[in-house]
Amino acid sequence: MLRALAVDDERPSLEELLYLLNADPRIGSAEGAGDATEALRRINRALESGPDGPEAIDVVFLDIQMPGLDGLDLARLLGGFARPPLVVFVTAHEDFAVQAFDLKAVDYVLKPVRKERLAEAVRRVAEPRAASQPAAQHGSTPRIPVHEPDPDHIAVELGGVTRFVAVEDITHVEAQGDYARLHTDRGSHLVRIPLSTLEERWRSRGFVRIHRRHLVALRHIGELRLDAGTVSVLIGSEELQVSRRHTRELRDLLMRRTTG
Repeated sequence: MLRALAVDDERPSLEELLYLLNADPRIGSAEGAGDATEALRRINRALESGPDGPEAIDVVFLDIQMPGLDGLDLARLLGGFARPPLVVFVTAHEDFAVQAFDLKAVDYVLKPVRKERLAEAVRRVAEPRAASQPAAQHGSTPRIPVHEPDPDHIAVELGGVTRFVAVEDITHVEAQGDYARLHTDRGSHLVRIPLSTLEERWRSRGFVRIHRRHLVALRHIGELRLDAGTVSVLIGSEELQVSRRHTRELRDLLMRRTTG
């Protein structure tokens, strides 16, 4: 059973988050803090109590934009502790996702918080913790297998809602640290998947690496340009540079595509 601390300076949001956490059977206890300073005091007591003590906290559900010490500041402070609680950010702003995951956050949940999405965040906290526990005794409940994702779509979050983007609609992918930004004709979406993983997963679907930062869909390449020894591709109105190490493979693939 997880022991949770929810941190949010907006009282209605905090009360709603605590209500949803307490309704989850994997949460043994959930308490709230109205700002990061109060949360830090509470976490210090938890660390002094020890991982099995009465004050212990397993996970902090943390808002980002708060007066004074904000959520990112608190997460940075926790990163300096020997055995800090896990962190799940809960925020109305998508813009801080890369910074949040750079701080080793387990998940990034957008407001308004949906019960199903919060349950997924709790699962991401609970599963690694359960895996670190001693092996289950004979007769315990078996672990439910995780099914493979739909190969034709990828799940993205937008405004607190999980949507499924068709892979065929993705024109190119841009690396952003441990994340990738998926570009379509209608906009872009940030996902917590390294570019190398998507390259391997989508190679058979016509995606090819053209640069350490870019993966492109061959079918969406409008032009291949050569200018003073520099190669680039045109995708819609965007021009992307092709690195020297990927130029030959790209030209071969495009030639086979046009002559096949």
